[in-house]
Amino acid sequence: MTPLPDPTALRAANRRGILAMSAAMASFVANDSLVKLVSESLPAAQLIFLRGVFATGLLLGIAVLLGAHRGLASLGNGRVLLRAGFDGFATLAYLTSLFHLPLANATAINMATPLFITLFAVVAFHERVSAARWLAIATGFVGVLLVVQPAGAAFNVYALLCLGGTLLHAGRDLTTRTIDARIPAILITLSTAITVTVLSGLWSLAQPWQVPSPVQLGQLAAASVFLSGGYYLIIIAMRGGEMSLIAPFRYTGLLFALVLGWALWGDVPNALAWVGIALIVGAGLAMLRRR
Repeated sequence: MTPLPDPTALRAANRRGILAMSAAMASFVANDSLVKLVSESLPAAQLIFLRGVFATGLLLGIAVLLGAHRGLASLGNGRVLLRAGFDGFATLAYLTSLFHLPLANATAINMATPLFITLFAVVAFHERVSAARWLAIATGFVGVLLVVQPAGAAFNVYALLCLGGTLLHAGRDLTTRTIDARIPAILITLSTAITVTVLSGLWSLAQPWQVPSPVQLGQLAAASVFLSGGYYLIIIAMRGGEMSLIAPFRYTGLLFALVLGWALWGDVPNALAWVGIALIVGAGLAMLRRR
């Protein structure tokens, strides 16, 4: 990574990236919770497509309000297309594996993304990652494993597919850093929404369609707002600051998921999970303190 000329600017960029990453994870968890509710009665591909239609319309409207629609030609930018492709296929890979894996296993694999991003940041952008930061990232990941408690017997070929999706997510975030800063984040967000919508639409053709109820449409519309916010915020998070510092704050998503799991479904962490929560929080605080 090309270092920022001013340490004060770097600290500001890191702070902005950490806040954006944490807010993005909260948005994605809220989206996932709504999707989980709808998935109990609507086919997965259909609900992802309908949510994508809502998200695309919302983002296009925001782009027009911001005047960014004048730059719609940038949707054809090679790196914007590459990032959207990474995100679209990562989504399909993760969801396909999720249908054949316990949720805990899929979550644990997906939460390895910060490890891959840090490795890519070292190789591609020559970031200097201290031993203390590597230790904090690893500690946070151990905390994730203690919370989700994946079953070893359930790892199979779909676990490899899920790992592929995790690598694609890391590639998406790496590509975000290479996109011309003059291209508005809202247009990059729009490109992702369009790609996921098109791919899920093709996928939905292989499944029987159901007529959604007004309640389901309302839930999907709400989910699209959170999804769009998550897309946008994660772009903001990855466009500045140190990737190896910002990426591990993806772990905050698990904490938000625990809160919503308790509020909506009454799920209460066991003793081992509380140890994992303490490790995740401790690792995050340690990284913040060192910065």
